[in-house]
Amino acid sequence: MSGDPASTGDRAYRRRIGRNLLLFTAGFLVFFGGLAYAEQKGFSRTLIGPILLFATVMMYAVVGLFSRTTDTEEYYVAGRRIPAVYNGMATAADWMSAASFISLAGALYLQGYGGTANQTGGLAYVLGWTGGFVLVALLIAPHLRRLELYTLPDFFAVRYGGRWPRLLAAGAVVLCSFPYVVAQIYGVGLIASRLTGVQFEIGILLGLGGVLVCSFLGGMRAVTWTQVAQYIVLLLAFLIPVSWLAYKQLGNPLAPAVYGEQIQKIALIEQLLIHAPAEQEVRAIFEEQARTYRAKLEDVDMALARERELLEERISMLKKQGADFSLVALARRELDALPKDAETARRQWTQAMFESAERAQPLGGLPLHSQAFAGNPNGTAAEAETYNRARLNFVALMFCLMVGTAALPHLLTRFYTTPTVAEARTSVAWSLFFIALLYISAPALAALVKFEVMQGLVGTSFENLPRWIGQWSRVDPGLISVVDINGDRVVQFGEIRLSADMIMLATPELGGLPFVVSGLVAAGGLAAALSTADGLLLTISNAIIRDMAASNGAEPIQKENRVIISKFALLAVAMVAALVAASKPAEILALVTAAFSLAASALFPAMVLGIYWRRASGSAAVAGMAVGLAVTMYYMVSNFGLLGNVLGVEISSGLWFGIHPVSAGVFGVPAGMAVILAISLVEGRFVRRA
Repeated sequence: MSGDPASTGDRAYRRRIGRNLLLFTAGFLVFFGGLAYAEQKGFSRTLIGPILLFATVMMYAVVGLFSRTTDTEEYYVAGRRIPAVYNGMATAADWMSAASFISLAGALYLQGYGGTANQTGGLAYVLGWTGGFVLVALLIAPHLRRLELYTLPDFFAVRYGGRWPRLLAAGAVVLCSFPYVVAQIYGVGLIASRLTGVQFEIGILLGLGGVLVCSFLGGMRAVTWTQVAQYIVLLLAFLIPVSWLAYKQLGNPLAPAVYGEQIQKIALIEQLLIHAPAEQEVRAIFEEQARTYRAKLEDVDMALARERELLEERISMLKKQGADFSLVALARRELDALPKDAETARRQWTQAMFESAERAQPLGGLPLHSQAFAGNPNGTAAEAETYNRARLNFVALMFCLMVGTAALPHLLTRFYTTPTVAEARTSVAWSLFFIALLYISAPALAALVKFEVMQGLVGTSFENLPRWIGQWSRVDPGLISVVDINGDRVVQFGEIRLSADMIMLATPELGGLPFVVSGLVAAGGLAAALSTADGLLLTISNAIIRDMAASNGAEPIQKENRVIISKFALLAVAMVAALVAASKPAEILALVTAAFSLAASALFPAMVLGIYWRRASGSAAVAGMAVGLAVTMYYMVSNFGLLGNVLGVEISSGLWFGIHPVSAGVFGVPAGMAVILAISLVEGRFVRRA
């Protein structure tokens, strides 16, 4: 009825939200336009970055402050009154993490569509993540929303009963969410240090303050509305530079529609680079370096002692000859940089050997941009094997990302916040729409950036290198390296080393855009990382306080106290994650991908069978979660290890069917599913006999 007070109040509520969102968007555009005008009039670049960082974080903080609450329903599920379109927008922001915003285009740049023999290509991420949302819409979201729950472990408690299903589910939630949040905080530190010029560790602390203000005060209600605001920022930050680059190169700002023209040009340039004499010279030098490191690894102790002895003799000779102090200091730095022990030397030299061997390949180890998969199905036996292996890993990674998406706790919890089951389903559709706006642009951005590098950076003299290269190198030397390896003072493609974590962030500078656009991109990356970190930290703290505490048999925590304790647990988890992120354990995309495999293997089988198969039992679910998680973690640790995380390459010959460790969920999911089916059937047979 049109006169229904509830209906009238709902319409007024939605109008108010729409008006506030419109005002926020207009205000941000005016603010950005003002900074652009100020830069044009000579405003200092060194101030633009910090101003953008401070202003955007303060905007999110204001939204978080106005959304603060201690009410249980509001804190955990935003009062179950978030309209579908805004929940879709918040979910998209939650989803567009540092991995999607910062690293996806970088992965497509470095790995092409299909990838290399050791790294699966970027399109696997686009297809896997998109397919995962389809699974969420069809299989998961409506059923979870119908149960009127607060957290994902709540489902396991309601469906299976008993203490252990909920406890194990809560542990799995923490385990898969923690590396995910570490990746976001790493991205926050990367962006904050680049914008402000402070050390990486200080940048982490600066960005962490923004995370805590949003999530600490108001729980899911504050997180939802800050994520809506953050989506606006990251959408503008992604589309403006890619549209600008497309217009600069092709005269048309609609990058997804026109970038195919650049793909053809890149293919021609790649062939020229492969056969260029200077590029071949660079590859030969890297090949020699790889042989040198391989020889050192045959007897690490002797090689390390010999290098130390040679450097000490060199320092002594320079002193005797009265050489310039700078030469002596340089030799001392080389001596100090030597590994302190044989184990450290073995680790560093192994990494250097892999890197040199990779850069000894054509195009510095990068695949042809448009090739489907590495290798050649019609080539030699080795090439055919490489092709089949790359194709298998593509499918395996896509499977893990799809199933992992359908099991991610912080994502599924978002669908508890809608008013009805129908709106939960509709919000998934809106999420796909908002995500697609960025996903269809990521392949275009990768191609446009690669063309810009090949045409604008390759062939440049080292005396005229752009200043931004040195600035990014100071943030982290691992992000970018341009070294004159063959001594000709001209940049070759094989001499350029870019990290996937900085390609998107450096796009405006690489394309010659105004610096304010660089600040906008960094603010967008910050929004992407903050939005996901908010949801993850809230999910982890709720799993620890609400679910684990409810499962341990202790006296239940009162509702008002539970919210307060959850906030302090969130703070503690954030600090631990910041400490781990400061150690730079791995690239953002590697950490996030591992989280998907863990979520898929631990939660997906028991959740889906619990929804669609009545005979699934609690003991079977516990066993299935434990086995699936154990198989996945064993495969990751035994084949990946700490060194593998750093290198991004496989370091063990114990691979099953040649599957990369990041796709370990392809073994964990069927193992968990099989265990649940087998135990449930056996238990059912015994029950029928009884």
